Parts: sequence; structure tokens; C-alpha cells
Amino acid sequence: MNRILKVQNVSDYSRYVGVVDRHPLVSVIDFAEVSPVRHSLNHYGVYGIFFHDEAEIDLSYGCGRYDYKKGTVICVAPGQIGGKEDNGERVNLTGWALLFHPDLLHGTPLERTIGEYSFFEYRINEALHMTEEEHDVLVSLMRQIRDEIGRKRDSVQDSIIVNYIGLVLNFCQRFYNRQFLTRKLENTDTLMKFDRLLRDYFDGNLQMSRGLPSVQYCADSLCMSANYFGDLIKKMTGDTAGNYIRAYIVQRAKNALTTGDGIAQVAYSLGFEYPQHFSKMFKKQTGMTPTAYCASLRER
Repeated sequence: MNRILKVQNVSDYSRYVGVVDRHPLVSVIDFAEVSPVRHSLNHYGVYGIFFHDEAEIDLSYGCGRYDYKKGTVICVAPGQIGGKEDNGERVNLTGWALLFHPDLLHGTPLERTIGEYSFFEYRINEALHMTEEEHDVLVSLMRQIRDEIGRKRDSVQDSIIVNYIGLVLNFCQRFYNRQFLTRKLENTDTLMKFDRLLRDYFDGNLQMSRGLPSVQYCADSLCMSANYFGDLIKKMTGDTAGNYIRAYIVQRAKNALTTGDGIAQVAYSLGFEYPQHFSKMFKKQTGMTPTAYCASLRER
């Protein structure tokens, strides 16, 4: 059975690597100051942002594995498991970790918006790979947070720390946006695979047994997390993955209606349980009902 370190509080991890925390809800760790450290497979009850400067470590994360190399950022959220089981080996690391408890965000705007940072749900192989400039930005923020934690606590300290964390998250979002754009060729290949997946789904009549294809199904089939897949498609097309699927379905419906198939026949053939559900999607996508669309075909 795996030996898992339960990181229910930031101090659980800090204590493991030999750091004395100065704040009960947030910890900033400079790995250069505590190395060498032992591996740990962690079950997180806190948020964590980890990046190492020089490391090639075989890590597990959920069901996946990844070679953690220089300039890679991994973001974890409460409920997730990640890391590497302690095998007695000690490794030298340089880099940083920021851990913060959800209670730190209580009553703040970030508490309401942190769920919008979808990279917390990315798989390990979808981690952020930083440029040197991006790396320096995060290191600077880590040092500023650590300096603030080291000051005498007062009524505004937690607010300042939360704002710093918000900055870190916003910079990570910016870096991910850059990564999506700079990997255009790879992303274009993913879009082509997405199109092929949808075509094969309907050509193979999977809709008859499984219903309409979902974003989760497509992401799983392309070996991506749903969040990463959704963000990637949004960057590539300007629209959501769900809308992309619906647009594809409506285009197939148009092709069938053009050949003279009836509306109910088309609806059932596409995997809709009820024709009215098909009509609702069709109108939302095209601005007209299937009946109006068929009428427009006759007028041509």
C-alpha cells in the first residue's frame, strides 16, 4: 500500500521538508534552503504551486506520470494526490513551493473566483512550461510573499498575502495562454483529431447507444483533462468545446435535412431522445427552427 503524506494543513508539508512556518495558513518554501529532501506522495487538503529549477523527477499524478523538468509548474488543489512515494532517496532541488489553505481565502473575492483557474484541474502532463522570464516573475512573487509572511502580523497582512496569491494565479493564467498560442502546430493537430473523433463517433453510430458526445468523452478519448481540453479549444477556436460539438451536430443535421430526411428522423439518427431537444439546439445554433430551415431550402 502506498505511503501517502496527508497535507491537510500547510504545516504538514513544511514539517516534512524541515521548514518552520511563520503563518498558519500559508507557506513559502525555497527548496535550495532545505535540500536534500525525501520524496513524498501527497494527498492535498490545501492548494499548492510547485516549480523546480533543476530537476528530472518521475512523478505520479492521479493515473498519469510525468518527467518533472526545469521550468515546469504544477498546481494542485484540495482533494488531489500527487508526488512520488518516499523510497528513502534524498534529492537536491532548487525551486519553490507555495501552499495555502482554503481558509485563507474565506470572505475574499479570490474565494469566489479560484474555481475559474482551471489549471488546478489539469493533468500532470498538461503542466505549465515556463520561459526564463516567466520563471523570474514567479520567483520574485514567491520572495515577496515570504517577506510579507516574515513581517509582524497585523490586520491587513492576510489581505496582502491573498492579493499576492491572486497575482501568482493571474500570471500562471497568462503563461498558460502563451503556451497555448506558442504550441500552435501541436494544437492544430489536436483540433484535427477532435474533428476526426466527432466524425468517427457518428459514422460508427455510437450516438445510438451512448447519446450525444460530451466534452468529457472527447477529452478522455484525446487523453486530456476536460479543463485543459476546454481551454485549448477555446484558445484555438474562440468558442467552447461544447459549442464546437453542437455546431458539428447541427452541420450534420443540415446535411441530412438537405437530402430530404424528416426532422424527427434526423433527430433520432443523431442520438436525440426527443425531436424537440434537437429543435431547441438547432434554433440556438442557427437562429431558426428546423422547420424554417427546411422551408428555406424549398425556396432556393
